[in-house]
Amino acid sequence: MSYQEALQRTDPQKIQGLDKGTPEEKMAIGGFVDFISNLSEENIRAKARKVYAPDAYLNDTLKESVGIDQIETYFIETARAAEEITAKVEDVAESGGNYYFRWTMNVRFKKFKKGETVRSIGMSHIRFNSAGLVILHQDYWDSGGNLFEHLPVVGWLIRRIKSRL
Repeated sequence: MSYQEALQRTDPQKIQGLDKGTPEEKMAIGGFVDFISNLSEENIRAKARKVYAPDAYLNDTLKESVGIDQIETYFIETARAAEEITAKVEDVAESGGNYYFRWTMNVRFKKFKKGETVRSIGMSHIRFNSAGLVILHQDYWDSGGNLFEHLPVVGWLIRRIKSRL
């Protein structure tokens, strides 16, 4: 499924989402914030299925996953590649059933940049179903500058290209 297909399938004009200002909306927002604030394997196993719908769509710019099984597996694999992944949600905006979470993520990788924290800023476009579960999650962040530049060979190449622009 592509992002465009996921957008159409989860269109707030066509499906029942959350009512604005309700306790259910507050719980859904809080659940998502709590989940991404600590992306450890333990936290993912305990909370992913309480946050994402069975047929949810996720694209974090690195990988596209459809369904809670794929999403949970992807998050666990990501967590295993890092010593720690945390995110601080700076603010949340809502427009017509679309939620935008602006965040700062800190990652300490196991295999490169040991002991250093790589910081990334980004935004997640989220849609919830009527049960308050995420049905669409599209991330927007600079994967080149905030991830790939820190890889040994690829990072050198990206920095070299940027210096010539």
